[in-house]
Amino acid sequence: MSTEFAVTTEKLDAGRALVSLRGEVDIYTAPRLKEQLAKLLDDGATGIVVDLAEVTFIDSTALGVLIGGVRRLYEADGRMALVVATRPVERVLTLTGLDRVFTIHATREAAVAALG
Repeated sequence: MSTEFAVTTEKLDAGRALVSLRGEVDIYTAPRLKEQLAKLLDDGATGIVVDLAEVTFIDSTALGVLIGGVRRLYEADGRMALVVATRPVERVLTLTGLDRVFTIHATREAAVAALG
């Protein structure tokens, strides 16, 4: 698995989008995630799947970006779902209690389906 950071976005339909992340999401790379989420929200996305399946490390800065995104979505009656497939990311979400804030799925397909 490559640890080089990458973020890609894909519109699934008029209101739903997918953000895929790879590598380390930290203080240095989180601004790129924030930029992509803001663009999707500004473009009217009301359902966003954030795929963290290929994330090897996530820090508090990145978690703050995700919390900001989910708040904006909730304010617009939208939803966010996370795809978590690695133990390090799952552990951070559990230790911080964010596993109760975010809807977490093991696969991208399940997360997309949960958005409706």
